[in-house]
Amino acid sequence: MQGLYVFLLAMAPVVELRGAIPLGVALGLSVWEAFFWALAGNVLVVPVLLLGLPWAIEYATHIPALARLWAKLEARVRLKGEDQVHRYGAIGLFLFVAVPLPGTGAWTGSILAVILGLKRRYAFPAIVAGVLAAGVLVALASAGVLKGLSFLVR
Repeated sequence: MQGLYVFLLAMAPVVELRGAIPLGVALGLSVWEAFFWALAGNVLVVPVLLLGLPWAIEYATHIPALARLWAKLEARVRLKGEDQVHRYGAIGLFLFVAVPLPGTGAWTGSILAVILGLKRRYAFPAIVAGVLAAGVLVALASAGVLKGLSFLVR
């Protein structure tokens, strides 16, 4: 059951696998079990976003309130990663997603790829590789924190 919680939380924007892995460890999963479930959940949203976002954006721009909300989100995403992706292409998108900080995950990477018009065949592997790299970093940090605090339990 803990794996399902981690899987679902990793699908959520903002939290993604960066928050799901530590949650899984806190719920009693091993670091690598938490990593597996979080990776699966976070990667699952990437093709849905890459395929569905253009349609959702088109629909949203016809509703004034949603159009304003989209304009704000687009401006924020462009500010965070546009230069990096324009300069380095898919490698820049990978690096953007791989940084394990809030706001640089699969959701933001997918939105950035759609906004900048990157081809899905380049964006998808770059985002998935970035999620994998971020997941490894978060898993290693989670394992290190647990090992570092183990002296308190003795």
